[in-house]
Amino acid sequence: MSAQIRILLAEDQSMVREALAALLGLEPDMTVVAQVARGDEVVAAAREHAVDVALLDIEMPGMTGIDAAAELAAALPSVRVVVLTTFGRPGYLRRAMEAGAAAFLVKDAPAAELAGAVRRVLRGEHVIDPVLAAAALAEGANPLTSREREVLAAASDGSTNAELARTLHLSQGTVRNYLSTAIQKLAVRNRAEAVRTAREKGWL
Repeated sequence: MSAQIRILLAEDQSMVREALAALLGLEPDMTVVAQVARGDEVVAAAREHAVDVALLDIEMPGMTGIDAAAELAAALPSVRVVVLTTFGRPGYLRRAMEAGAAAFLVKDAPAAELAGAVRRVLRGEHVIDPVLAAAALAEGANPLTSREREVLAAASDGSTNAELARTLHLSQGTVRNYLSTAIQKLAVRNRAEAVRTAREKGWL
Protein backbone atom coordinates (compact mmCIF):
# COMPACT_ATOMS: atom_id res chain seq x y z
CA MET A 1 0.00 0.00 0.00
CA SER A 2 1.32 3.47 -0.91
CA ALA A 3 1.59 6.30 1.62
CA GLN A 4 -1.53 7.80 0.08
CA ILE A 5 -4.59 5.57 -0.13
CA ARG A 6 -5.64 5.65 -3.77
CA ILE A 7 -9.45 5.60 -4.10
CA LEU A 8 -11.86 4.95 -6.97
CA LEU A 9 -15.39 6.34 -6.68
CA ALA A 10 -18.16 4.68 -8.72
CA GLU A 11 -21.44 6.60 -8.38
CA ASP A 12 -23.85 7.63 -11.13
CA GLN A 13 -25.17 10.75 -9.39
CA SER A 14 -22.55 13.42 -10.05
CA MET A 15 -23.46 15.59 -7.05
CA VAL A 16 -23.13 12.65 -4.66
CA ARG A 17 -19.89 11.53 -6.29
CA GLU A 18 -18.37 15.00 -6.10
CA ALA A 19 -19.44 15.43 -2.48
CA LEU A 20 -17.83 12.08 -1.55
CA ALA A 21 -14.67 13.04 -3.43
CA ALA A 22 -14.51 16.37 -1.61
CA LEU A 23 -15.01 14.76 1.80
CA LEU A 24 -12.41 12.06 1.23
CA GLY A 25 -10.03 14.66 -0.19
CA LEU A 26 -9.97 16.32 3.21
CA GLU A 27 -8.36 13.22 4.71
CA PRO A 28 -4.56 13.65 4.82
CA ASP A 29 -3.84 10.05 3.80
CA MET A 30 -6.39 9.69 0.98
CA THR A 31 -6.53 10.69 -2.68
CA VAL A 32 -9.45 10.10 -5.04
CA VAL A 33 -7.60 9.17 -8.22
CA ALA A 34 -10.55 8.03 -10.38
CA GLN A 35 -14.28 8.61 -10.69
CA VAL A 36 -16.74 6.70 -12.88
CA ALA A 37 -20.51 6.87 -13.29
CA ARG A 38 -21.07 3.35 -14.62
CA GLY A 39 -20.59 -0.06 -13.07
CA ASP A 40 -19.08 -1.54 -16.22
CA GLU A 41 -16.23 1.02 -16.10
CA VAL A 42 -15.03 0.04 -12.62
CA VAL A 43 -12.47 -2.66 -13.41
CA ALA A 44 -10.77 -0.72 -16.22
CA ALA A 45 -10.53 2.43 -14.09
CA ALA A 46 -9.21 0.50 -11.08
CA ARG A 47 -6.55 -1.14 -13.22
CA GLU A 48 -5.54 2.10 -15.00
CA HIS A 49 -5.19 4.13 -11.80
CA ALA A 50 -3.73 1.39 -9.55
CA VAL A 51 -6.29 1.96 -6.82
CA ASP A 52 -6.18 0.54 -3.31
CA VAL A 53 -9.88 0.90 -2.49
CA ALA A 54 -12.99 1.09 -4.67
CA LEU A 55 -16.14 2.73 -3.30
CA LEU A 56 -19.09 1.39 -5.28
CA ASP A 57 -22.72 2.50 -5.37
CA ILE A 58 -25.15 -0.38 -5.91
CA GLU A 59 -27.55 1.02 -8.49
CA MET A 60 -25.60 2.22 -11.53
CA PRO A 61 -26.09 1.98 -15.29
CA GLY A 62 -24.14 -0.66 -17.16
CA MET A 63 -23.68 -2.95 -14.17
CA THR A 64 -24.69 -2.96 -10.52
CA GLY A 65 -22.11 -2.23 -7.87
CA ILE A 66 -22.51 -5.76 -6.58
CA ASP A 67 -21.71 -7.27 -9.98
CA ALA A 68 -18.82 -4.80 -10.36
CA ALA A 69 -17.49 -5.90 -6.96
CA ALA A 70 -17.47 -9.52 -8.14
CA GLU A 71 -15.64 -8.59 -11.36
CA LEU A 72 -13.14 -6.52 -9.39
CA ALA A 73 -12.49 -9.36 -6.94
CA ALA A 74 -11.74 -11.68 -9.85
CA ALA A 75 -9.62 -9.23 -11.86
CA LEU A 76 -7.82 -7.30 -9.10
CA PRO A 77 -8.11 -9.21 -5.82
CA SER A 78 -5.79 -6.79 -4.00
CA VAL A 79 -8.30 -3.95 -4.38
CA ARG A 80 -10.56 -3.65 -1.35
CA VAL A 81 -14.23 -2.91 -2.07
CA VAL A 82 -16.53 -0.69 -0.01
CA VAL A 83 -20.18 -0.80 -1.11
CA LEU A 84 -22.21 2.34 -0.44
CA THR A 85 -25.96 2.37 -0.79
CA THR A 86 -29.00 4.54 -0.26
CA PHE A 87 -31.05 1.37 -0.01
CA GLY A 88 -30.61 -0.41 3.29
CA ARG A 89 -31.89 -3.75 2.03
CA PRO A 90 -30.68 -6.84 3.89
CA GLY A 91 -30.45 -8.90 0.70
CA TYR A 92 -28.04 -6.38 -0.80
CA LEU A 93 -25.71 -6.85 2.16
CA ARG A 94 -25.56 -10.61 1.74
CA ARG A 95 -25.01 -10.36 -2.00
CA ALA A 96 -22.32 -7.69 -1.63
CA MET A 97 -20.33 -9.77 0.85
CA GLU A 98 -20.69 -12.86 -1.34
CA ALA A 99 -19.33 -10.78 -4.24
CA GLY A 100 -16.20 -9.97 -2.26
CA ALA A 101 -16.99 -6.59 -0.69
CA ALA A 102 -15.02 -5.82 2.48
CA ALA A 103 -17.43 -3.15 3.72
CA PHE A 104 -21.09 -2.22 3.34
CA LEU A 105 -22.27 1.21 4.48
CA VAL A 106 -25.26 3.46 3.91
CA LYS A 107 -24.55 6.78 2.22
CA ASP A 108 -25.82 8.90 5.09
CA ALA A 109 -23.12 7.58 7.42
CA PRO A 110 -20.83 10.30 8.82
CA ALA A 111 -17.78 11.16 6.70
CA ALA A 112 -15.44 10.13 9.52
CA GLU A 113 -17.08 6.70 9.55
CA LEU A 114 -16.49 6.27 5.81
CA ALA A 115 -12.85 7.33 6.07
CA GLY A 116 -12.38 4.99 9.02
CA ALA A 117 -13.92 2.13 7.03
CA VAL A 118 -11.48 2.75 4.15
CA ARG A 119 -8.53 2.49 6.54
CA ARG A 120 -9.94 -0.59 8.26
CA VAL A 121 -10.54 -2.58 5.06
CA LEU A 122 -6.94 -1.95 4.06
CA ARG A 123 -5.93 -3.53 7.37
CA GLY A 124 -7.89 -6.61 6.35
CA GLU A 125 -11.01 -5.92 8.41
CA HIS A 126 -14.64 -6.13 7.36
CA VAL A 127 -16.92 -3.19 8.14
CA ILE A 128 -20.69 -3.60 8.07
CA ASP A 129 -23.41 -1.15 9.04
CA PRO A 130 -24.68 -2.67 12.32
CA VAL A 131 -28.36 -1.94 11.65
CA LEU A 132 -28.15 -3.65 8.27
CA ALA A 133 -26.24 -6.57 9.75
CA ALA A 134 -28.99 -7.15 12.29
CA ALA A 135 -31.68 -6.83 9.61
CA ALA A 136 -29.89 -9.32 7.36
CA LEU A 137 -29.73 -11.86 10.17
CA ALA A 138 -33.42 -11.37 10.92
CA GLU A 139 -34.39 -11.61 7.25
CA GLY A 140 -32.63 -14.87 6.60
CA ALA A 141 -31.03 -16.09 3.42
CA ASN A 142 -32.30 -15.41 -0.08
CA PRO A 143 -34.57 -18.38 -0.90
CA LEU A 144 -34.25 -17.91 -4.66
CA THR A 145 -31.71 -19.81 -6.73
CA SER A 146 -29.53 -17.89 -9.18
CA ARG A 147 -31.62 -19.18 -12.09
CA GLU A 148 -34.89 -18.17 -10.39
CA ARG A 149 -33.44 -14.69 -9.81
CA GLU A 150 -32.38 -14.48 -13.45
CA VAL A 151 -35.83 -15.42 -14.75
CA LEU A 152 -37.61 -13.15 -12.28
CA ALA A 153 -35.37 -10.21 -13.16
CA ALA A 154 -36.00 -10.79 -16.87
CA ALA A 155 -39.74 -10.91 -16.19
CA SER A 156 -39.72 -7.51 -14.48
CA ASP A 157 -40.39 -5.67 -17.75
CA GLY A 158 -43.62 -7.56 -18.34
CA SER A 159 -42.25 -9.97 -20.94
CA THR A 160 -44.43 -12.98 -21.79
CA ASN A 161 -43.23 -16.51 -21.10
CA ALA A 162 -42.53 -16.95 -24.81
CA GLU A 163 -40.41 -13.79 -24.87
CA LEU A 164 -38.56 -14.85 -21.71
CA ALA A 165 -37.90 -18.27 -23.21
CA ARG A 166 -36.33 -16.68 -26.30
CA THR A 167 -34.28 -14.20 -24.29
CA LEU A 168 -32.98 -16.74 -21.78
CA HIS A 169 -32.67 -19.66 -24.24
CA LEU A 170 -35.01 -21.82 -22.18
CA SER A 171 -38.23 -23.65 -22.99
CA GLN A 172 -41.51 -21.96 -22.08
CA GLY A 173 -42.24 -24.79 -19.67
CA THR A 174 -38.95 -24.24 -17.87
CA VAL A 175 -39.60 -20.50 -17.61
CA ARG A 176 -43.08 -21.20 -16.23
CA ASN A 177 -41.63 -23.62 -13.66
CA TYR A 178 -39.00 -21.15 -12.45
CA LEU A 179 -41.57 -18.36 -12.12
CA SER A 180 -44.02 -20.65 -10.33
CA THR A 181 -41.37 -21.80 -7.86
CA ALA A 182 -40.26 -18.21 -7.18
CA ILE A 183 -43.87 -17.14 -6.57
CA GLN A 184 -44.36 -20.02 -4.13
CA LYS A 185 -41.12 -19.33 -2.26
CA LEU A 186 -41.98 -15.65 -1.85
CA ALA A 187 -45.56 -16.46 -0.81
CA VAL A 188 -47.08 -14.02 -3.29
CA ARG A 189 -49.89 -14.27 -5.85
CA ASN A 190 -48.21 -13.47 -9.16
CA ARG A 191 -44.96 -12.60 -10.89
CA ALA A 192 -45.42 -8.82 -10.45
CA GLU A 193 -45.67 -9.26 -6.69
CA ALA A 194 -42.71 -11.66 -6.77
CA VAL A 195 -40.56 -9.06 -8.56
CA ARG A 196 -41.61 -6.32 -6.16
CA THR A 197 -41.01 -8.44 -3.04
CA ALA A 198 -37.62 -9.68 -4.24
CA ARG A 199 -36.51 -6.14 -5.05
CA GLU A 200 -37.69 -4.74 -1.71
CA LYS A 201 -35.61 -7.35 0.08
CA GLY A 202 -32.57 -6.79 -2.13
CA TRP A 203 -32.71 -10.28 -3.62
CA LEU A 204 -32.79 -9.09 -7.26
